[in-house]
Amino acid sequence: MWSKGLAALGVSALATSALAEVRFVPVDVAPHVYDGGWEHYVGGGVAVFDCDGDGLSDLVAAGGENPAVLMRNRSDADGDIRFETATPDDLALTGVAGVYALDIDGDGWRDLVILRVGENKLLQGGPECSFRPMEIDGFDGGDGWTTAFSATWEAGNALPTLAFGNYVDRTNPDGPFEACDANVLFRPDGDGYAKTLLEPGFCPLSMLFSDWGRQGHVDLRISNDRHYYVKGGAEQMWAMEATPRLYDEGDGWATHMLWGMGIASRDVDFDGLSEVFLSSMGDQRLMRLSGGEGPTFEDVPYEMGTSAHRPYQGGDGRPSTGWHIAFGDVTNNGRDDVFIAKGNVEQMPDAAMEDPNNLLIQMPDGSFEEQGGVAGIGTMARSRGAALADLNNNGLLDLVVVNRRAPMEVYQNVTEDAGHWVAVTLLGDGGNGDAVGAFIEVQAGARTYVREVVVGGGHAGGVAVPEHFGLGDVAAVKVRVIWPGGIVSDWVDLETGAVWMLWADGDGLAVAEY
Repeated sequence: MWSKGLAALGVSALATSALAEVRFVPVDVAPHVYDGGWEHYVGGGVAVFDCDGDGLSDLVAAGGENPAVLMRNRSDADGDIRFETATPDDLALTGVAGVYALDIDGDGWRDLVILRVGENKLLQGGPECSFRPMEIDGFDGGDGWTTAFSATWEAGNALPTLAFGNYVDRTNPDGPFEACDANVLFRPDGDGYAKTLLEPGFCPLSMLFSDWGRQGHVDLRISNDRHYYVKGGAEQMWAMEATPRLYDEGDGWATHMLWGMGIASRDVDFDGLSEVFLSSMGDQRLMRLSGGEGPTFEDVPYEMGTSAHRPYQGGDGRPSTGWHIAFGDVTNNGRDDVFIAKGNVEQMPDAAMEDPNNLLIQMPDGSFEEQGGVAGIGTMARSRGAALADLNNNGLLDLVVVNRRAPMEVYQNVTEDAGHWVAVTLLGDGGNGDAVGAFIEVQAGARTYVREVVVGGGHAGGVAVPEHFGLGDVAAVKVRVIWPGGIVSDWVDLETGAVWMLWADGDGLAVAEY
């Protein structure tokens, strides 16, 4: 059964370094707790990005009824991870469910999109991790219960397109069940924004703009929580046409109904197209394009070991509840692994209460095996948002986890005998400084890794950090960029074991160590 399922996915076992035993150790950080009543059962995201230009990734974590916090990274390069809490007054907001970082105004400093129970906020970033309110004509933060976000740059625009996913309509007297709110799209209109409602809404907990089929433009995938839409709803994909429309069966879009929590995308089978991993209450769904016309996705075989549907330790046999989901090669062996934050919503009797976070390690044959317990990250807190990111610039992906009614956790990756690695960050133009929508291709031996630069997905937070590639035994790579708009750069050689900044230089790439 293994060979049949893996052959269908197109995975082949290529020579890489021997399997390293993945290990994480906890890092002492100032206590921070995501807390609150039923409006904060969901949310609890964290944004990871460099807010002061020192090359180290800082953290902004949602607090729910507690204020959001900024933790500035004071780690020694290739040494111990350390953070210092230094939250500006304009960021110390309550009611925060999620946070995403991106450079909205193109000034070179990443700004923040703050998702709240109440009015959403845009905060303009500046030197020394300073933040202040940002006002843009046509944008309003509403007064809903926002639980999902994604952004992209559509062709010809200096401003990003912003999508906000709203959960239950708190003003509906017939709610909360079957009372999902409308979602909101802000598209650039001159120097400001024009607002469009995306209806129907089915209580989203994650959304992601992605060029899912490499067709040259993005569409908007939305993962929805069946707990509140109950019936008549489903997962959604909006075609980002002049007037957005929902894909349907005539386009190849199949109906999927689940307790959707998070979205992650990554090309795990080296065919140049991203698989999609959806977390949910009950099981997790790794899906691939089926090869037909349009956005036709199908579940990978169960035997691949990606469903993570019950706790692997703790003795609670009830179904698991997945939240944030993230890809990353935690041993640098050249194969992406998966972290899934787990935890009961609150007191859901049919779901596991003892529900440890997952770390699914990809094996040479393309299957996945659970190693969260042996890796040291299988805690029993109610986890929500999370991030995989290299926090001390030593080439190993570390872990941040935000917990509901329990302290936030930071883990340092101390895996020994890890493989080679390289990391790449892009410098775009035309207002899109991070080149969101670009595709990075890294040629490493017989493999070509493909990575799309996106903003969104996860659960209520994400990373805006250099794209990290584990390489196994490969010690030299070539890289090229397919820029937003379709211009393809020449290939350039890169040394491994470093972070590189790339930008367009005619048809070529200019390169500098970051």
